[in-house]
Amino acid sequence: MARFDRRSLLLLAAGGVATRAGLLAARAEATVTAARPAGEWPLATPAEAGFAADLEARIDAVAADPRFGNLHAALVVRDGALVAERYYEGIDETWGRPLGTRSFGPDDLHDLRSVSKSVVGLLYGIALAEGIVPPPDAPLLAQFPEYSDLTADPARRRLTVEHALTMTMGMQWDEGLSYADPRNSEHAMELAADRYRYALDRPMVDEPGEKWVYNGGATAIIGRLIARGSGLSLLEFAESRLFGPLGIRAFEWVRGRDGDCVAASGLRLRPRDLARIGLLVLNDGLWQGERIVPAEWLETSLSMHTSTGELGYGYQWWLGPPAPDGRPGWIAGFGNGGQRLFLGPRLDLIVVVTAGNYNQPDAWHLPVAIITEAVLPAVTRR
Repeated sequence: MARFDRRSLLLLAAGGVATRAGLLAARAEATVTAARPAGEWPLATPAEAGFAADLEARIDAVAADPRFGNLHAALVVRDGALVAERYYEGIDETWGRPLGTRSFGPDDLHDLRSVSKSVVGLLYGIALAEGIVPPPDAPLLAQFPEYSDLTADPARRRLTVEHALTMTMGMQWDEGLSYADPRNSEHAMELAADRYRYALDRPMVDEPGEKWVYNGGATAIIGRLIARGSGLSLLEFAESRLFGPLGIRAFEWVRGRDGDCVAASGLRLRPRDLARIGLLVLNDGLWQGERIVPAEWLETSLSMHTSTGELGYGYQWWLGPPAPDGRPGWIAGFGNGGQRLFLGPRLDLIVVVTAGNYNQPDAWHLPVAIITEAVLPAVTRR
């Protein structure tokens, strides 16, 4: 359930951020909690990690800025060490169910919304290495024989798994409306009697592979292939292959009316544990010397397969403009309400942001400001 517009992607790519007084008419009062875990993460001071000493104060200033509101947490990790960790108080919900005002801390789970998609992309690579899901070039409809009637459409027969991984399925799909609106395609999919049939039988409006269209149904299809191939729920597979090996013990995955995990937007993690996933990606799929995600899959996933207009898109990951070595300048997972997992490979940097501005069209301003107004200007060592 990502809610964003193209301006947000362009601004993040450029390293700038728009400013507008009164961006949000009202915001929850923020109370700041600093936390320092023992044994969970190696710790470094800002100076040791190559930041200005006032890094956390800069984050607090963005949290208190009247242009923004409802920041819940911001974490900064560099060179594998936790450098800054700030928690606040704000209004929250879990996948549309109000939770009221919460004082957040290091042990609180938080909706990731569409950052879930990037996690699903990692899980597919793990499943592919086990030989339990089809490769990206496999025909997509062949994996769903129960929908054999859909093969009557020649364009639909040309769909591959990669088209789902890259959101280039060529189908009519619109997530531009609020996710509270039943006309939103992802909302409509969740209301459908069969979410997977819904995701596969939308009218074909483009040739598969020609055009990128943001599509939570594509992620639902990828999640279904993982669950079917493994014989486990998506959460069970994630627990055994990803969360368990990373030492992630607290997690939830919201389930739809059919009982299946909502692959596109339902994962809930602690910000610290989302940072673990970021560190895994920066370390090319290794965690404490153990191979969790195949390096080849990460290389493929984090390569540009299509363009969103301003940015690249890989296998369920957003990609910034390329660096001189050809690799993306930054990698990110975006989520509705202001959720972010931002990875800067050249700086060995991870920034995690959680917020509660769900379904607000300008929610992207806050995480972009954390990154571009607080964190990046504080870097003293490149």
